[in-house]
Amino acid sequence: MSNPLKKLITLDEFIIRNEKDFPFASGELSGLLRDIGLAAKIVNREVNKAGLVTDIQGIMGSTNSSGEEQKKLDVYANDMFINALRVSGECCGVATEENDDYIAFEPLPGKNVKYIVNLDPLDGSGNIDVNVSIGTIFSIFRRVSLSGPCTREDFLQKGREQVAAGYIIYGSSTMLVYTTGNGVNGFTLDPSIGEFCLSHPNFKFPSNGKIYSVNQGNFLKFPEPIRRYIDYCTAEDKATGRPYSFRYIGSMVADFHRNMIQGGIYMYPPTTKQAKGKLRLLFECNPLAFIAEQAGGKASSGEVPIMDLEPTELHERTPIYIGSTDMVDKVEEMLRKAKVGEALL
Repeated sequence: MSNPLKKLITLDEFIIRNEKDFPFASGELSGLLRDIGLAAKIVNREVNKAGLVTDIQGIMGSTNSSGEEQKKLDVYANDMFINALRVSGECCGVATEENDDYIAFEPLPGKNVKYIVNLDPLDGSGNIDVNVSIGTIFSIFRRVSLSGPCTREDFLQKGREQVAAGYIIYGSSTMLVYTTGNGVNGFTLDPSIGEFCLSHPNFKFPSNGKIYSVNQGNFLKFPEPIRRYIDYCTAEDKATGRPYSFRYIGSMVADFHRNMIQGGIYMYPPTTKQAKGKLRLLFECNPLAFIAEQAGGKASSGEVPIMDLEPTELHERTPIYIGSTDMVDKVEEMLRKAKVGEALL
């Protein structure tokens, strides 16, 4: 009988095999992704114990930088990833959804570290206590400052400047999905050997899909063209395979991951209460936009590609429409026609 372990390609092995294609110096990407993967394994262990260990369930009694109530596991995951990146030796600073400002790491003697990380340590944390999929989102940039401690400008870069981005989804299995600008690959955690192993090589978004994901409870608060698009999704039309299926988990990572596999669109439009949308450009939208484009999909603010937006603050928010290209194109078309109509009035 053949040994199945011989067929497995681990995350570390995959990185080493493909390192010549990475826009990093030898070993630097390996180190960063290895440390992110290690922190993900630790967070995964705690996520899987959330129903048994009350110390990591529930709320902290504190709020994050945006005034949102923090879960205990939010804070735990934030600490784990920051600590892993601090000791990596390949990261000079990190900005996260949970912290008001970026954190500059003490420069290592004799070493000029070139990279910073933007991070959403626990996406969809409202689902923790009800045992629904959650995730981590990360984005890696080459710093623009030349030396010494990193600066705010290092973090406020367009998404086009990302050199790597990825996410970890903690679901029925735990997966790490990432891109360095050479396609998208997915690795599933094999708990029997404690390694992420290549399971989904060369992820591709179907150009069209039959799933739309949106917080439909906000329907009446959405702009009129978005309401019309949702009506379009639910209308019966055999030629286009409508009505589409409505699927909304409430974790962006989980909705995005499903739609990348099956074909679909995820939307978080502006509302009457949140005119700039809810999701953060640096910590959620840019990384997933990079992955979407590398997988043949599309990510738009409704007016321009997400990765072309110029950030002005760490916790900047933006509307986002992300997923199968044909579906995002349709949303943009409806928004564009509405804008032209308004201009003619």
